Amino acid sequence: GSVFFAAAMGFYPQLGIVDAAFCVLVDGVQHNLRASRRSGGERLGLSVGPISIAIDAPLEQLTLRVAANDGPLAGELHFTARHFPIEEPRFTRRNGTRLFMDYTRMTQNGDWSGWLSVDGQRVEVGTDWAGTRDRSWGIRPVGAAEPQPPQGNFHQFFWLWTPCNFADRSLFFHSNDDGEGAPWNRRAVLVGGDGAERHYADPAFAAEWQPGTRRLSKLTADFDGSTRLTLTPSGPIFAMSGLGYTHPLWGHGFDHGDLEVAHDSLSEAERLWGNPLAMHVQSLVRADLADGDRSDSGIGVLEQLFVGPHAPTGLTGLMDPA
Repeated sequence: GSVFFAAAMGFYPQLGIVDAAFCVLVDGVQHNLRASRRSGGERLGLSVGPISIAIDAPLEQLTLRVAANDGPLAGELHFTARHFPIEEPRFTRRNGTRLFMDYTRMTQNGDWSGWLSVDGQRVEVGTDWAGTRDRSWGIRPVGAAEPQPPQGNFHQFFWLWTPCNFADRSLFFHSNDDGEGAPWNRRAVLVGGDGAERHYADPAFAAEWQPGTRRLSKLTADFDGSTRLTLTPSGPIFAMSGLGYTHPLWGHGFDHGDLEVAHDSLSEAERLWGNPLAMHVQSLVRADLADGDRSDSGIGVLEQLFVGPHAPTGLTGLMDPA
């Protein structure tokens, strides 16, 4: 857990925009590289400025390249899947009568290899580096804000996502809940070493909060009478604004002209609770899975975005701390 990296690439054909980001968290500092270009209707060009992706074997292998640029980040990273992707239930949500999101997503754990560098310091990435990738398509709130938003506009959003890697298994759990705690999209999937999937349609979970924040200190999820996942934060916080989420200038689908590339960084202090750039976060976690007579320990991330109330966990107000 000494080095954490993340990357994203988004195509918005209705806006004519493609954007990408690459972030590395090391020595307490999160370095962010972002790029955006106009697509001209082209959907097959998998490069934005210095960031590019190559599909080496569909649904099995890909390569992420970050060419040298005027910022501190570069690298060449290869992803090899551990299993066939899982498909999450379709996400459909409305604000009043207006469609807010309607998309489908597949998710896949895998191993990473290659190298990355920060300020010229090279880090070798071995095959013992575990991670996750996802691919979604459909409708999301992207681009410039609506000039005439619907009544009762965005005031509540509860999101948990927990991809976990174990020695020979993968586990995924997510939950979108309304303010009363009723899930409108929740699922868990346990993928065995042989690729067999066990689906849990209605898991239950319990949250413990870091005092004075909306950040979790522990999450426990019960999938059935004999399968329980416990997640405990074990590393630094990664701010999803590095990838564009909720960023006021580099939000997904924003128009920056024919091509623009930018970079910045977030210190550990700047990623503390209270900074709007660090409300949507991922935390590196220790994952402990009890499955009948079997126990596994591994690593994962705990993605969290909590806006508005959530009765079962005690959240009230728009951003009141727990």
